Amino acid sequence: MSTIRSVCVYCASSSRGPESHKSAARQLGRLLAENGVRLVFGGGRVGLMGVIADAALAAGGEVVGVIPAFLRDLELAHDGCDEMIVTDSMHSRKQKMAELSDGFAILPGGLGTLDEAFEMITWRQLKLHDKPIVMVDVDGYWQPLQRLFDHMTAKRYMRPSDAPLFRMVGRVEDVLPALREAPAERQPLETKWT
Repeated sequence: MSTIRSVCVYCASSSRGPESHKSAARQLGRLLAENGVRLVFGGGRVGLMGVIADAALAAGGEVVGVIPAFLRDLELAHDGCDEMIVTDSMHSRKQKMAELSDGFAILPGGLGTLDEAFEMITWRQLKLHDKPIVMVDVDGYWQPLQRLFDHMTAKRYMRPSDAPLFRMVGRVEDVLPALREAPAERQPLETKWT
């Protein structure tokens, strides 16, 4: 069983998604705060990122944003975070977010969210880390992706043994139990990729 003190949440920077996605972000932000789990996120004040940060802060949680300088300079940074880490690139942002976290939760999002999720799943497959990853399947949002993974497995580009690289849950309240049920981390992430 893993000790989860800090969770990195990947999610949309867009506000155009359905209200149920915003509700899930609010619920997850509150849930993390109420359980004393620090939120690490992309540092934005917009979209689901802003929603989850606002909810965690309103519930008394600790919130750490990690944002590249060019996005901060576009005035997209959330100004209420307990800590805002500014990086020099998108890659160093992802690395810093991963280093600060004991696990990952993936809410609905677009290309950026997929990029972050796939990188962490790939790094886990390559044994660069073994931190738990949970995809939150709000309203079946990730089902097309699950079908793609099944297709990739059927065509033998993924192994059946890759299935445990991440877990899919249908409810926000299942996120922390799913992260905690994962085996304890064996290898600190930063020692293998530097």
